[in-house]
Amino acid sequence: MSGSRRLVRTWEVFPGSGYSTAWVDLTQGALTARGRSVGLDPEPYWLTYALETSDGYVTSRLHVTVETAASTRELDLRGDRGRWTVDGAHRPDLDGAVDCDLGLCPLTNTMPVLRHGLHRRPGTGPHHFLMAWVSVPDLAVSANRQTYTPLARGDHGARVRYESGGFRADIGFDDDGLVLDYPSLAAPLTA
Repeated sequence: MSGSRRLVRTWEVFPGSGYSTAWVDLTQGALTARGRSVGLDPEPYWLTYALETSDGYVTSRLHVTVETAASTRELDLRGDRGRWTVDGAHRPDLDGAVDCDLGLCPLTNTMPVLRHGLHRRPGTGPHHFLMAWVSVPDLAVSANRQTYTPLARGDHGARVRYESGGFRADIGFDDDGLVLDYPSLAAPLTA
């Protein structure tokens, strides 16, 4: 990828019975994005987020706001090359993670794929990551181990196997490194 690219993606999100849209600016080595999601499960919610990475697609900040009938919650998650704060407080349990993973948001699977070129290099074996995982809609943050294994390259992207705990899915990524389809989680919507 060369230069700067501005992209937009919208997905239907199955577990939350909702939709998610991301507006993404990609440059060589960095990503910024803003997004909105709406869902019905486990309760109706509206979510907005802003995501920033530093060089190497390493998460530097994720700011999330969720509105439900009962409340509005905010989260300010900041990473500094493996040291994390949640709403200003250091979280040692997240130390060592370089990425965040926002629940029900296909975009946040992009950073490790871009950083390691997993959508361009099938057969390079499994890659293991520690993530700062954010559940939706409660915005609880926890450490989460994930494995990404590049499977096969196609005409317009690649398949990468994602595994965490007992969950496994073969995710389709486009040539830009963004999720095309995520079996059992999300499917792209076209205009």
